[in-house]
Amino acid sequence: MLVSAKEMLDKAKAGHYAVGQFNINNLEWTKSILLTAQELKSPVILGVSEGAGKYMTGFKTVAAMVKAMDEELGITVPVALHLDHGTYEGCYKCIKAGFTSIMFDGSHYPIEENVEKTKELVAVAHQLGLSIEAEVGSIGGEEDGVIGMGECADPNECKAIADLGVDMLAAGIGNIHGKYPANWPGLSFETLAAVQEKTGMIPLVLHGGTGIPEDMIKKAIELGVSKINVNTECQLSFAAATRKYIEAGKDLEGKGFDPRKLLAPGTDAIKATVKREDGIIWFIFLVSLRSHKSRLAL
Repeated sequence: MLVSAKEMLDKAKAGHYAVGQFNINNLEWTKSILLTAQELKSPVILGVSEGAGKYMTGFKTVAAMVKAMDEELGITVPVALHLDHGTYEGCYKCIKAGFTSIMFDGSHYPIEENVEKTKELVAVAHQLGLSIEAEVGSIGGEEDGVIGMGECADPNECKAIADLGVDMLAAGIGNIHGKYPANWPGLSFETLAAVQEKTGMIPLVLHGGTGIPEDMIKKAIELGVSKINVNTECQLSFAAATRKYIEAGKDLEGKGFDPRKLLAPGTDAIKATVKREDGIIWFIFLVSLRSHKSRLAL
């Protein structure tokens, strides 16, 4: 059974670790991430952007697939199905479709309108047992046609949104979606510390996890980040593995063109990316795993 993200993130905040959100784009993505989370005995959040939801023929299809796959694979770790950067309308669609968590991205609205819409959605989500994430300050880069400049959030505005009772808060601290440019100045830890001070125990979210150096990830967690989003990293590894397979002519050998064989290298690459020992993602899962084992021992 899928769960809200609230409990897993509250435990992460108290335990000073982060839970990974990995965006899904199709069946292979979902299966790879679920199996890896189960292998590592780690809670996981499956993120779905509105563009990916549309690609997979709608949020109802996504929810049905994830719920069925979670059951058929015998997944026992906590799994939340979460709308990523949702519009006001998109949030209601996901609530109706059976998602267990939503994100309302009102960062492009004036703060008064962001507060008004977030307050309404908090009431609806909590009445139904869903967790809800809100955003203050634009996340840089482009995702599904939404372009942000990466402005740092105003800590006072973050407090205004946090006080509405959201379960997690995404605050822009110079992070971006997609690949980070060579001249990227890094995360603004001054902003993050100020947001943490204003918002207290609310779990903070770091979007754009791909490409952020591990030392910055560790410091962000120390300053209150309890959820880290990753998407581009899996996309890049999937593309590279698929390209290698085709360029090697494997698709022309026997039934190498069968989608089950054609997509297998990319699927395996996602698994390897999620659990590789020398990267950010493994760090997130490793800390989650240690804490999870500690809780089981109690």
